[in-house]
Amino acid sequence: MSETSRSQAHVHSDPAQPATGAVGTRSAGVRRTSPGVSELVQAALPLIAAWLPGQRWYAGKGRAITGLTPVVGTPLQVGDPTLLHLLLRVEHAGDGSAAYGDIYQLLLGIRSQPPGAIVPSAVLGRLSGGLHDGALVYDAVHDPELTGRLLEHMATGDRFGSLSFRRTPGPGLPGNLPGRASTAEQSNSSVIYGTAFILKLFRRISPGTNPDLELSLALSRAGSTRIPRVAAWFECRLERSEPATLGLLQRYLPDAEDGWELALDQVARLKGDPSPGNFAIEAHRLGRATAEVHRVLARTMPVARLDRAQISLMAGAMAERLDSAVAAVPGLLRYRAALRTAFRQLTADHLDGLPVQRIHGDLHLGQAMRTPHGWVLLDFEGEPAKPLAERRLPQPALRDVAAMLRSFDYAAAHLLAGAKPDPELAHLAATWAGRNRTAYCAGYTAGGGSDPSASPELMRALEIDKAVYEVVYEARHRPGWLPIPLAAINRLALTV
Repeated sequence: MSETSRSQAHVHSDPAQPATGAVGTRSAGVRRTSPGVSELVQAALPLIAAWLPGQRWYAGKGRAITGLTPVVGTPLQVGDPTLLHLLLRVEHAGDGSAAYGDIYQLLLGIRSQPPGAIVPSAVLGRLSGGLHDGALVYDAVHDPELTGRLLEHMATGDRFGSLSFRRTPGPGLPGNLPGRASTAEQSNSSVIYGTAFILKLFRRISPGTNPDLELSLALSRAGSTRIPRVAAWFECRLERSEPATLGLLQRYLPDAEDGWELALDQVARLKGDPSPGNFAIEAHRLGRATAEVHRVLARTMPVARLDRAQISLMAGAMAERLDSAVAAVPGLLRYRAALRTAFRQLTADHLDGLPVQRIHGDLHLGQAMRTPHGWVLLDFEGEPAKPLAERRLPQPALRDVAAMLRSFDYAAAHLLAGAKPDPELAHLAATWAGRNRTAYCAGYTAGGGSDPSASPELMRALEIDKAVYEVVYEARHRPGWLPIPLAAINRLALTV
């Protein structure tokens, strides 16, 4: 990167200025950080409106966009290329007010010519008219030079008005590493810097500290080796609320193996070898690692105990989620009575005083990496569809255990994908899942976690609640996978 580009990037904020015009039904107001930013944002809004619905991380699929309101626009580099950081409120039909719109984080690159072989899905289009006529607008996550600028800002702890870059104490960050976009399918975007760091960019933004940053920092500061160490992050203060987490930089694990891929490899071998395989050894170790993380979180974060009234409220919330799911997926209706009975059983006397704490919140095999030094857990963001405030609440630690048990079922179901009904194959899949579920629970108990077998009603309710969430998710995003959670719902309903 040239010295000219380097010096141009450090432009500090001017007072907030209103912008005129908007896409949709509302006028747009954007805090400017240099002259021309408002005009650039306004010119890009039509391109953004057309591009957003096709993104994997966009939560408004199927709903018409009725308004785009820029919230904060900050140039992190100016010239050719320009790097524009944008927080954008997106309104949909039925939202009623801008207060109910979703805020998304965009990193826009603006160049006169494309940055090399950029993927077509990253291109928003070319601007028409004005000072930037003909300029190409694209998702800067796919531009190694511009993502390198983000790392430099984190390395030096820069601040641009309400946008702040922060780093943890320790060895300095390199400021000259280009970043490559990860190709993994996820609800956020990731950028990998060499073999040293990985940056998660949160796309859907809520005021407040993201649990991924909050819990990863707590575990890092406690010296846990079960997560990648936090190196830096950046955030933005939205109006009078606490800062919203925008990005999290952690150590990259180049030698790690994805837990989901490891499990699928074992499942695939079952067709040629009917023995259940040796993944149970790894499942046991993963259970121990999960328990270790829970113990550190219980030591460093708030804990509490739920009385019977609070447990009743928790059961009621599960029942409400079930009712909403039935409305979205009518195929659940036949199970509703049995599942509601399972939730009511949570009010039994022996659950009074149920301990709750901060947990992972969305644990599955894809959130676990096997390194040469043992299992590491990732992505403490929680279930993205839930409000941030809800994801930050203390929960029963066994909720994570139940979620991982569901993941073993998902992995086993791949043995049956695309195959004709085969009772023998179905038995092999069930045997594999059962063996690994048992091994994981045993490892969790051996690692100091609460024995799942000692709380059968709680485990069943938590697993049902997770399966209900999966049913809704699959119906909306991956209909071909819907039979997997529905099969679990059927099995669990029969145990009530």
